[in-house]
Parts: sequence; structure tokens; C-alpha cells
Amino acid sequence: MAEISTLAWTFIKECPTPTDVSHLLLKGEEVKAAYETIRDKALFTNKRLIVRDAQGLTGKKIETYSLPYSSILMWSTENAGNFLDFSSEVQLWTKIGKIKIHLKKDIDLLELDCLFAEVIL
Repeated sequence: MAEISTLAWTFIKECPTPTDVSHLLLKGEEVKAAYETIRDKALFTNKRLIVRDAQGLTGKKIETYSLPYSSILMWSTENAGNFLDFSSEVQLWTKIGKIKIHLKKDIDLLELDCLFAEVIL
């Protein structure tokens, strides 16, 4: 299987679950947490991570990423280091490559780390 290049997203802040995502969810799938990205939303469900990526000037072209937790082999978290380091980072190693998630200072890294432990282990 070919390895993809590293994907990277930046989560700005936690947000309420968007109302327009119900068509993406399977029967029995529920949203555990939702985050705003620079232009879009990222959803952690009990089964997968869904990221909706608007593209182009108008943002009408949408690419949706769906990462089942069963494909995650390992994850790591890195907290902000000092008063000049404002962002934390999560890395996910999957069967086809690595995903980096940059977290702005208002996102609770421990809460996200516990979520990964709950849904992956």
C-alpha cells in the first residue's frame, strides 16, 4: 500500500456540533467533540474523525476526509512549551501515513488525548 504524504490541520477552538453533518453519520454514530478549523469543521465521533475541507476562493468545493479509528496505529501529543509557544500538536500514525493536528491555545489537549484513548484503545 502506498504511503500518503503528511496531512496537517489546525484546530482553532471547540465548537457545537454543526447541524448540517447528520447526513455524514452512520446509524449509531455519535459526535463526541467538534472543532473549528481555519475554514471548516472537524468532528470526532465514536467511530472516526471527519474533516470537511472547503477549497477554492468561494469554498463551495468540499473535500471530506474520514479517518476510521481502526486505521490509527499510534498517536502522540505535545503540549505548548513556554510562554512564547502558543500551540500544541497531535500526531496520528495511520496505515497509510501521518496526520498532524495543530491546536490553538484554547483547546484542552488532555481532553483530546483522553478522547483518543477512549476511541482507539
